[in-house]
Amino acid sequence: MLGPLEGGLGRSTAGGPLWRTAPPGLFAQAAGDATQTATARATQRIKDLLAEADRLAAQARTVFGELRRLELEREVSQKEVELAEAHLARVTLAQAHAAERVKVLEATRVAQTPGLKERLVELSKRGRGGYLQLLLASDDIRDFGRLSRGVAAVAELDRVRLETQRRTLAAERAALVAANDERQAVIASQAEARRAREALDTAVAARNRLIDSLDQRRDLAAQYVSELQEAQLQIGRTLSAADGASAAVALPLRPFRGDLAWPVAGRVVSRFGRSTTRRLGTAIDRNGIEVAAAEGTPARAVHEGRVAFAAPFGGFGVLVIVDHGASAFTLYGHLSEATVAAGALVKRGEAVGRVGLAPAGGAALYFEVRIDGRPVDPIQWLARPKR
Repeated sequence: MLGPLEGGLGRSTAGGPLWRTAPPGLFAQAAGDATQTATARATQRIKDLLAEADRLAAQARTVFGELRRLELEREVSQKEVELAEAHLARVTLAQAHAAERVKVLEATRVAQTPGLKERLVELSKRGRGGYLQLLLASDDIRDFGRLSRGVAAVAELDRVRLETQRRTLAAERAALVAANDERQAVIASQAEARRAREALDTAVAARNRLIDSLDQRRDLAAQYVSELQEAQLQIGRTLSAADGASAAVALPLRPFRGDLAWPVAGRVVSRFGRSTTRRLGTAIDRNGIEVAAAEGTPARAVHEGRVAFAAPFGGFGVLVIVDHGASAFTLYGHLSEATVAAGALVKRGEAVGRVGLAPAGGAALYFEVRIDGRPVDPIQWLARPKR
């Protein structure tokens, strides 16, 4: 949104930095008053950062413990998967054997019953009294006895064969069904074990990412402490210099990420980043945020620095830009007026202007943070409201 400002921050119409147009002694009293405050702020922030580093280290130890526990659980889960796979192989083999036995029994039954089939067909032709007709077919008493005994033996043999085949086949079919059921249960158990292992893999990866994040945050805290300590040394050197009273001394902005005071109290009505308008459905990239506040409310600097720009700017009403050094800037827009001039040294919390009307019509402050020439999300740099 602030494309016209690229490469033009802090420049006067003559081409030089705006603050160079200010009188030489403009900063003398302000720099002297700000030195003690800057030292105290740096000391307190170093304390906070060291406490944060200790907290992160404790959290890292806890996460390491959780990671070790998850890794052990993952090893156990992997063993369960391997056991399930071995069990599935055994059950699949048993199922195949059961199916083969049923097939053999069916073939045996078919092979052993052709005579039975023929007899049953013959008897069926004779009707319900088939065996009796067979017996009465002979007039000889002795033949009748032999036939009677033969028919009884054949009938009993047929019955035994049929019953044996039926029981054996039923038992084998039941065994096959049981093998199928067991195989399905093992497949389900194997799938559950795999899901459990995958969930543990995901958890282990998440813990590793968290540990990396904690390490990065600890490294960043150490870097910030180093920058603040260097700033304190610079303050000491400035105070010991002959012209220390007139030198401008400011703390770097970066170490105060997440600890900056809000420029104005209010509700965030427009957030950083890309958003889509409801009415038109078009995407809009926002380089800063808008905070609703009563018209005329003082907008305050979130950090000490020099005013690089204070004048009307198209689309932003009156705009104030504060240079915090090391290519870090904060911008305050939609102001009805600026209460500071270009080149002035401002303290943290000092009013830089008054809230005016946003282009949409409501009273709001536009606030932006730029680091190394790029806009960043201001919410990540401001302190969280206390609950």
